[in-house]
Amino acid sequence: MGRSPFTLAAAVTAALPGAEVTGARALTAAADGRFDSAVATLADGRELAIRIADDDETGRELAAEALALRALTAGARAMLPFKAPEYIGETRVGEGRALVTGLLPGFQIEAAMVPSGRGAAESMGAAIAAVHGLPTSVVRGAGLVSKSAEESREELARLIDEAAATGRVPARLTVRWRQAISDDDLWRFESTVVLGGVQSTSFLFDDDPERGPEVTGLVGWHGLAVGDPAVDLAWLSAAPDAAPDVHASYSRSLDRVPDAALDVRARLLAELEFARWLVHGDSMRRSDIVDDAAALLESLADGLRDDDLSVIATLGAGVDSAMDALDRVPVETGSAIDTSMQTDAYNPDELWLDTNADAEKTGPVQPLPSTTREDGDADAARRAEMLTVETEDLSGVSGLFAGTTGAAGVREESHPLRSPDTDSAADADFDSEEEAQRAARAALQRWKSSSSE
Repeated sequence: MGRSPFTLAAAVTAALPGAEVTGARALTAAADGRFDSAVATLADGRELAIRIADDDETGRELAAEALALRALTAGARAMLPFKAPEYIGETRVGEGRALVTGLLPGFQIEAAMVPSGRGAAESMGAAIAAVHGLPTSVVRGAGLVSKSAEESREELARLIDEAAATGRVPARLTVRWRQAISDDDLWRFESTVVLGGVQSTSFLFDDDPERGPEVTGLVGWHGLAVGDPAVDLAWLSAAPDAAPDVHASYSRSLDRVPDAALDVRARLLAELEFARWLVHGDSMRRSDIVDDAAALLESLADGLRDDDLSVIATLGAGVDSAMDALDRVPVETGSAIDTSMQTDAYNPDELWLDTNADAEKTGPVQPLPSTTREDGDADAARRAEMLTVETEDLSGVSGLFAGTTGAAGVREESHPLRSPDTDSAADADFDSEEEAQRAARAALQRWKSSSSE
């Protein structure tokens, strides 16, 4: 790939006949280059985002997003308290599929930096609830995926069996997961409209001087479906500070009572992303991915003090810091639970909220420092530190762990948790839970202070 913004902008005229393009600039997340992307400025002042995929995998993702955005009728959009990208058109550039959408303004906040309290956390919870409150006819009428609770359960059971068949999953985890699958109380939920796996970077914010950051837009609609609402609370495993307020706001904003097992299923989904990464590596015959996933699973198993994954576990309280790293684990592309929005659509270096800024500062958000290649090796080591923290069993969970992970379709070479120190990190031990929490947060802060993805 590597097309220039001007080449990409020229494709806008094919997707939108009669459009007069007056300018173009790059638009990138500086991540793994899964798409070529750019912003085209039109003579009427509108700005459009264009993304082009050169392989079948990313092409399918763009096709799914186009279908989802077209399913969001004016009536459905009016029910949302934020904006979704406007579908403009599709075309082809060479052999690649191209999707043109309206560009949404706003900045992003990385999961670990979402603050607690009113503002971002409460706005995110309300935004997720709004999506879940859409009529299921929006999805079914467009012919998108619709799964019942039992179908979601069966899908995860197959994933567990496939992971166990590799021989690389600790027996303790296999037992834990299969017990959860067999717990009928865990699967008594009403399927809702879901995005298929929200991430913190799915939200775009504007900074209100009184209320703080508020969600003004939501991107990443290619996973739109009817399914388990827990999948869209997944990313909260990486946002321990904000998670209680996101959950509380979500519950308040729903027009129905959330099921009692919502948090537990979300935690189960979080753990199974490690299994999904393992199965992906095994199917690709990539020993490096398999070894990486196996090391992560060993770290997870070593940190668990109990095999309980039951509804009653939600009555406890606690924090599982090892799961904070879970949003860094790529998931298998084409999986039914697609949690990605790591498209090259927004640049975190330009858009992420700088939480180190003066609390009284009311001016524009400043970008975080850019990363050098030399910083990358240090990043990997710091992220590996996060896996050294002893985890808690789910009986200590009070709605804080609801994680799936980061980008579906991230190229294997860019897997951000790979580090020579991963295995040794799993052996680290802390004297107390309090010390573990301090260490986890310190490691995360050091990593965030030096770079952003």
